[in-house]
Amino acid sequence: MKKLLLSLTILSALFVGCSTDDDEGTVQPVEGELTGSITTNQTYAFGNYTLNGIVTIENGVTVTFDAGSTITANAANGVDAIVVKNGGKLIMNGTAAQPIVLTEPSATPGSWGGIIMYGDAPINGAGGVTTKTSEDGLNLTYGGTNPAHNGGTLRYVRVEYAGKKITDGTSEMNGFSFYSVGTGTTLDHLVSYKGADDGFEFYGGTVSATNLISYGNYDDSFDWQDGWKGQNNSNWYAYQVGTGNFGMEIEASNNNNAFWPVITNITLVRAAGTVTEGGSSAAEYDAIQFKKQGNGDFTNIVISGYTTANSTAVRIQDAATNTDQVNGNKIKLTTVKINDGTSTFAGAGSLSVAFPTGQYTTSDSATGANISPGIWATVNGTTLVP
Repeated sequence: MKKLLLSLTILSALFVGCSTDDDEGTVQPVEGELTGSITTNQTYAFGNYTLNGIVTIENGVTVTFDAGSTITANAANGVDAIVVKNGGKLIMNGTAAQPIVLTEPSATPGSWGGIIMYGDAPINGAGGVTTKTSEDGLNLTYGGTNPAHNGGTLRYVRVEYAGKKITDGTSEMNGFSFYSVGTGTTLDHLVSYKGADDGFEFYGGTVSATNLISYGNYDDSFDWQDGWKGQNNSNWYAYQVGTGNFGMEIEASNNNNAFWPVITNITLVRAAGTVTEGGSSAAEYDAIQFKKQGNGDFTNIVISGYTTANSTAVRIQDAATNTDQVNGNKIKLTTVKINDGTSTFAGAGSLSVAFPTGQYTTSDSATGANISPGIWATVNGTTLVP
């Protein structure tokens, strides 16, 4: 432990400063390594950093990265991830022209664990439990009584090739994982690019997120459970290509909650030829799936590409969700535009679904997500938003 702390102290001294090119007068990136537990406040200057293992930001510690920095994981050295523990803060304030990029050189989906943040905002897990153990292989407890929890700021951050599956595949990481994160946290202009699990997953909590791009992720573009109830979400864009399951998988851990998340301006697109993780082009293929009492209020939605037989824009997966959430007016989808022959909505199997008046409306004037392109949303010359 003494050796680790000494190493971190030396590295921190190297990272805080930055070099200047005397001839050009421009700031040159520093080089460094991130490893182990970070136990004191740190500011990492604009630079290129390698990620070695699971790096944890401990309770009471604030870690800041300058705009334009790159953090590179390495699939060959085991499980890599950046983990913000409850009480810690991660500040990544990139810009549209200088995003903070976290990547892996093999460009293989599932190479590392992405960004994982823990808080103590409320959850409502299966059976009504208020605390749970994480499913990321770290076995950390999440859930609490602080809806205003602040885990820091992630702005103009891109995570590439994450979604690590651990050991037997029962423990999984995503591009971004938010465990009981609260409203004090800022999530804005984030990209999850070609991961092997979900692009973004919320495990309870109250945090909201704006200007999200989930591009080419193998499982679901957006996923939540445990009673997540962010109220100020907007501009969510998903593009499924190659491999992908649901555009949005929505569940509430079998709790018939009296609350729900609110999201405006959503675009869900599935490229031709995209198949599910199991290789099928039909199973787990809907744009939006509600199950296990999942609910929400969604408006200004554009859906394209969900045209294979048995797929639909919106699917209600089970009878309890249909009875309590659809018929109980706890699912609302308004100003929905469905392109290219995708069917409107359906129930799983023989389940008959009929939304109450005003709870599901369509409109050709829907525009979906409105996200400005730029370097932050460009990978290998490809612009991720239309």
